[in-house]
Amino acid sequence: MGRWVPDARGRLAKAALALYSERGYEQTTVAEIAAHAGLTERTFFRHYADKREVLFAGSQELQTLFVDAVAGAPRDAAPLEAVAAGLDAAAELFTDRRPFARQRQAVIAANANLVERELIKLASLSSAIAATLRGRGVTEPAASLTAEAGVAVFKVGFERWVAPAETRDMADLMHEALDALKAAVAARGQ
Repeated sequence: MGRWVPDARGRLAKAALALYSERGYEQTTVAEIAAHAGLTERTFFRHYADKREVLFAGSQELQTLFVDAVAGAPRDAAPLEAVAAGLDAAAELFTDRRPFARQRQAVIAANANLVERELIKLASLSSAIAATLRGRGVTEPAASLTAEAGVAVFKVGFERWVAPAETRDMADLMHEALDALKAAVAARGQ
């Protein structure tokens, strides 16, 4: 029996991403991922429910950080400013993760089922943000509209951040996207 090597979850994620990028998501099996990581299928299933979850495992952490930051924003913060606090928390989560995020995004973009899964996760994030805004006293439809706008800003900022030539910090790109949204909303007759 081989020597135990730590970080099985991380090794599985790296192996899966490498194989998805090389062979394609559909063509890669759990057995291949486990073997590439030097682990067993049983170990894979201890860490992930299925091969999709390798790509979406951080979604709950993102949602928790985002929602907690919105909830923790100053009580007098406007709804969009509270969402900006969530964007900042999200940006911190992705610090030093750009190479993984770029590779992950390319795998997702190449598979319609994964794109659908990504959109479902973003819709869940929007619902959680809206509920948090309602908890802060924001009424409908403002809570839902602000949450959807916040997720749109996140999505645009993230897509710009993972672009091949991009080097700026995610937080800067999130704030640029948020400023562009504010400018678009404030523009009259243009």
